[in-house]
Amino acid sequence: MRHKNIVLSIALAFVVFSCSQEKKLPFMGPKTVNAKGDTVYHQIPAFQFLNQDSVFVTEKDVEGKVYVADFFFTTCPTICPKMKTQMLRIYERYKERDEVRIISHSIDPDFDNTSVLKDYATRLKVQAPKWNLLTGDKAAIYKLGQKSYMVSAQEDPNEAGGFVHSGAFILVDKNRHVRGIYDGTVETEVNHLLEDMEVLLKEL
Repeated sequence: MRHKNIVLSIALAFVVFSCSQEKKLPFMGPKTVNAKGDTVYHQIPAFQFLNQDSVFVTEKDVEGKVYVADFFFTTCPTICPKMKTQMLRIYERYKERDEVRIISHSIDPDFDNTSVLKDYATRLKVQAPKWNLLTGDKAAIYKLGQKSYMVSAQEDPNEAGGFVHSGAFILVDKNRHVRGIYDGTVETEVNHLLEDMEVLLKEL
């Protein structure tokens, strides 16, 4: 009997210890070590694009906030509708939380001007600054997607709609570090993102 009690106590202690360990998300992307020996993690650089309200949005607008980013275009005939359905889940869940933002970059800025994006936002029933739909310099958008967010975003005449882009949702922390990349077309993947979002919100 005493042996069973000891085993039970050890098991209970293990469960308590496991539950007390806060989940930590990885830092994604390349990292370096500075002269002081500190690790410097990959960070989304400064940016400036126009949103659906013809207002410039920069890195200052997400300073100290957790945000989700993706890449799309309004005439996308393939994965974008699925992505927007899933992104709307995030929007509705955090609509009243000022510390959360969503940023969607158009990879067809020649067509997706601010008025097109405004119509698109109206159809989705979403508003800035909670959800910014961005347009701007095409080369800058492609570079940001491929080099900083680490996803595909470019023109491709062989693809449906003339563009190829990742269906990824990128989770970014308060310091613009990428902390997770998820398939935005899959509900279970977005469920995982929502769980990880809570982890980052506790770090604010």
